[in-house]
Amino acid sequence: MTIALAELRLAQPTTVKEAIATLLSRPQSRLVAGGTDLLVNIRRGISRPDLLIDISRIGELAEINASDGGMTIGAGVTIAAIAANASIGKHYRALAEAAGAIAAPGHRNLGTLGGNLCLDTRCIYYNQSEWWRSANSYCLKNRGDTCHVAPQGKRCHAAFSGDLAPALLVLGAEVDIVGAQGVRRIPLHALYVEDGMAHLTLADGELVAAIHLPANPPMSSYAKVRVRGAVDYPLAGVAVALTRSGASIGSLRIALTGTNSRPFLLSGTDALALRPLDERLLQEIDRLVQKQVQPMRTTLASANYRRIAAAALARRLTASLFAECGA
Repeated sequence: MTIALAELRLAQPTTVKEAIATLLSRPQSRLVAGGTDLLVNIRRGISRPDLLIDISRIGELAEINASDGGMTIGAGVTIAAIAANASIGKHYRALAEAAGAIAAPGHRNLGTLGGNLCLDTRCIYYNQSEWWRSANSYCLKNRGDTCHVAPQGKRCHAAFSGDLAPALLVLGAEVDIVGAQGVRRIPLHALYVEDGMAHLTLADGELVAAIHLPANPPMSSYAKVRVRGAVDYPLAGVAVALTRSGASIGSLRIALTGTNSRPFLLSGTDALALRPLDERLLQEIDRLVQKQVQPMRTTLASANYRRIAAAALARRLTASLFAECGA
């Protein structure tokens, strides 16, 4: 099937203010930096913007700054730069590991922090060619009226699959959002809601400008399962950050991606503080994960496999980080 695309134009602002003004003046426009996800969706006819706003030339978005108060990373910093940054690898290891595990080298050289945080949700009924989606009467997320994953429901269950968000969540990151009214800073978790059609809380004309990481972070790590050892999005991804208090857990934070329509912090881990890391505690982590993840039939892998894999990753990362802290 031939896709009739409207003429596509490109704007190249050099300041955030100019980019926001362009966004507000062209409601059907889209921001682009690396374009590793958006351009594929345009080619498939999923996204049909009338203007692409290239923000890769905005210097203030491409900076990494460290201070006694922590670290600020601009939304335009590439994933490859995050993975290669020695300070990030030393102090914020989960973030460096997540960045290094994304897709392939070419994607990491082009893709950006902001792009990965704002990654569109994915589903096997959505990320298909135009003729495939047309033959299946489209879907609730794109021009249809039925979610093929849950036909009796009224909500889209497409899954968020960005790798950087869970690492940043366990590290306590905050995000700067810039719009016509100025800058607002929010906890990263507030950027997301559990809705596959509209999972970001950005208002019209707003963009993610930077993330802020606190100083003296706990030890952290990230791991994921995917079909292949490279390129593929996570079927389930887990980040863990913890401190140790003698033979017990001091503090514990666990965040997940790939299973829900948003990345999220696992609830209930505060109750595990000051308890010894034994099999009983690991089983409780397993139960918390399996209860809170919501994998649906959005990938070729079964929902139950993704649920069990997420729980297993959380257990393994917690145990290995605890042992590493002790060493």
